[in-house]
Amino acid sequence: MKNLKLTFVIAASVLAFSSCKDEKQEKAEKSLHAYSNYVDSINSVEHQKAVENWAAIESDYARLKSEAEISLANATDKTKLQDSLNTASIRFEEFKNDVLAEKEKASENDSKTSKYKTLFGPDYVSDDMKFNWVNKDNILSVYDNFVTTVQKNKDSYSREDWDEIKIVYEALDSRKNTVEKEGLSSHDNNKIAGLKLKFAPMYTVNRMGAKSEENAEAKK
Repeated sequence: MKNLKLTFVIAASVLAFSSCKDEKQEKAEKSLHAYSNYVDSINSVEHQKAVENWAAIESDYARLKSEAEISLANATDKTKLQDSLNTASIRFEEFKNDVLAEKEKASENDSKTSKYKTLFGPDYVSDDMKFNWVNKDNILSVYDNFVTTVQKNKDSYSREDWDEIKIVYEALDSRKNTVEKEGLSSHDNNKIAGLKLKFAPMYTVNRMGAKSEENAEAKK
């Protein structure tokens, strides 16, 4: 009788242990499934949308990965689940690199837009320097804002700044050639000519000065 009872106790213990192992394995599988599904879902998100919601994405990712790793540590059959974890983690890192590159690009674009709004006025529109937003009615104010801003900040510009200023100035000049054919008044055209005469020597002198300062700094 005692042997029979002992057999029942051992059998019950084995079943309980087996059940506990199965529960831990099942929990690990569910956690890994949730983690992998999350990585799959965010990989379908447009990069721009991901940039806008990156803090929330990273927070959810960190939580799900932590839960998956903790569950995996207690699992009875780790090999397959570990492979799944590694694959999902690699996919996320690839997605993360793409999103952060997009984020950096967006930040640079925002910085450029802000800079050009200062140079050309609040009506500036980013259109790859085509200046299609400039017309016969606003072109004088755009030139005036540009020359006034450059004069105000000329002492703070580096040689690279001056090179960029020259490029965008020439793009504006190119647009002016078109605007002249669209009814630009003689009065505004003459005013613009005066602003151009003011800008030319200012650019030449200050760019040379900035380059000389850079050369002197490089020799130190």
